[in-house]
Amino acid sequence: MSALRAFEAAARLESFSGAARALNVTHAAIAQHVRALEDEFGETLMERQGRNMVPTPAGRRFAHDLEAGFSEIAAGVRALRQSRGEGPISLTTTVTFAENWLMPRIARFWVERPDIPITIAADNRVHDLRREGHDLAIRYGRGDWPGLEVTLLTPADTVIVAHPEVAARLPEGYDPADPEAPAILARMPWLIDRSYGEVDSWLVDKGLDADALRRTELEGNNLVLAASRAGAGVSMHPRAVVERDLKAGNLVVLWDEVDDNRGLGYYIVTPRGADAAKVKVFLDWLGTQD
Repeated sequence: MSALRAFEAAARLESFSGAARALNVTHAAIAQHVRALEDEFGETLMERQGRNMVPTPAGRRFAHDLEAGFSEIAAGVRALRQSRGEGPISLTTTVTFAENWLMPRIARFWVERPDIPITIAADNRVHDLRREGHDLAIRYGRGDWPGLEVTLLTPADTVIVAHPEVAARLPEGYDPADPEAPAILARMPWLIDRSYGEVDSWLVDKGLDADALRRTELEGNNLVLAASRAGAGVSMHPRAVVERDLKAGNLVVLWDEVDDNRGLGYYIVTPRGADAAKVKVFLDWLGTQD
């Protein structure tokens, strides 16, 4: 087991020295473990490439399998501890949703249930909940994720918003209900999250040319929101992530569209069969939030 752990760390970090530091052993110990495995299997697993030691194709496949196996072991240990009430609840969600929807609400939970600690991983990457040790996630999508328990938290009704000064540049008498409203909005400067495809879908649905849009593409919705608040253009979002800005008057709605049939929303996602008592308490609380 020590040899397998040593090799997995060396392959992942592409360094015997890095693996030695990670595992708190010597460089020589890592090298000895890797050589022992190569002798055992009759296969070269690591090779020098420049200043680094990198896995061979066979070594890379083996390291991937080992990483998955170690992750499953760690997940099993976490699950057992959590079933005994040990450790905090671990929640993962996107940066934008955490900042704009979850954090303004979760302070109430901390006041009501100080006995249930929660850690929040705000990350736009999609996590493997069991392997990475998360009790639940809040994900944007259609809720069609196999092998997981899924509950709608809030629908993703779509709004197009802008700073009030930008909204004032619209033609006098602009009316979102006017059939020409989408074409009028399409002539405005737009701010778009590279990973959010709803803008182009909306334009195509309205019979407009997505390629003709004056757009500034940004990396992440948090940057789009910051630029929108600064008056740099119009942008599209799920209503849930701009609620605070609308109430504060930082942004105003230029277009509002209820999602009746696409099923898009923010969903509470948990591994199938998860039933820790404290997680259930938190899930019940989440279900009361609007």
